[in-house]
Amino acid sequence: MSFEIHPVTAERWPDLVELFERRGVRGGHQNTPAYGCWCMYWRDRGVGHGERSKRGMGKLVGAGREPGLLAYDDGAPVGWVAVAPREEYTAILRSPQYRPRETGGGAAVWAIVCFTIDKQARCRGVASEAYAHVSNPADYMGHSALYRRAGFAHVRDANKRAVVRIER
Repeated sequence: MSFEIHPVTAERWPDLVELFERRGVRGGHQNTPAYGCWCMYWRDRGVGHGERSKRGMGKLVGAGREPGLLAYDDGAPVGWVAVAPREEYTAILRSPQYRPRETGGGAAVWAIVCFTIDKQARCRGVASEAYAHVSNPADYMGHSALYRRAGFAHVRDANKRAVVRIER
């Protein structure tokens, strides 16, 4: 399978909306969490869910930010990953389980907080192209096996998740 991967930009905003609002298990108004939180949960808990979150993500994209990546198959959006510098996810920075434990400066750390894969595109390698769930393979933040296959190393346990990291 060959996918194209592109950052979400203002020009690609309609593609993200189409993917999140697509009918199906992970699409449309029944989609939880992608449609409900629009991957704003870790950025700003005060935004809530639904249209307010959609507007919040739209403002980020409209301001020139690139809050994640879209995967395309034959020109159609089939996958999304929310990935950004960890500092953009204020809820992670405040979390007792996920907040940084390292001290001092060093290289910037980026965090992956959500995957959304179209129902028809699942199990075709979209997500394989870091806060992994250890027991639920369908979890929206990704399962630990997914990260292991991509070369991430376990850093520490964090409740039902594991903090994982890859050095680049």
